[in-house]
Amino acid sequence: KQKTAYEMLRSLVGSEMCIRDSAMRALRFGIPLAVFVLLVFFLSRGLWRDPREIPSVLVDKPVPPFTLPVLGSPDKKFSPADYRGKVWLLNVWGSWCISCQVEHPTLLALAKSNVVPIVGFDWKDKPDAAIKWLAQQGGDPYVFSVSDLDGRVAIDFGVYGAPETFVIDKEGMIRYKHIGPLDDKAVAEKLLPWIRKLNS
Repeated sequence: KQKTAYEMLRSLVGSEMCIRDSAMRALRFGIPLAVFVLLVFFLSRGLWRDPREIPSVLVDKPVPPFTLPVLGSPDKKFSPADYRGKVWLLNVWGSWCISCQVEHPTLLALAKSNVVPIVGFDWKDKPDAAIKWLAQQGGDPYVFSVSDLDGRVAIDFGVYGAPETFVIDKEGMIRYKHIGPLDDKAVAEKLLPWIRKLNS
């Protein structure tokens, strides 16, 4: 009976060790597999996400306050408070920006429609170069542009590239942000629905 009990004890200990080894193997291979699956999930989300629709922390937040000189009329100043009660667009651009040149015909067409006022935000640019560039593009789509010569105000807006466009409501809240050049599709499917909604 002693031998049988001893053998049973060995069998139990052996089984417990096998279970422990199996659990360790499962953890050893399971954790990297879980990490791999999570990486694939987040990477796939990033690949399918439209880079122009990167969420902005400023959406549904008040426009950062600023006062900047008007391009071509440095004695005049503009502040977002001046447009309180209006739905308007703030478009970040620069004469050095190649994508802004691509976007410009779309802005001209939008301005011609008189659907919404567009305020230009000339970013890190020389005023003379900016004025010359606008003349070379076949027209100025902006009601006016402001000059952010040192780029400090752009930091408050979270701007990290041009062009970028902000839809701002009557209460001075940013409701939508578009990153990259606007085209007819973006205007029709994104901007105009927001503008109509905010004006209704």
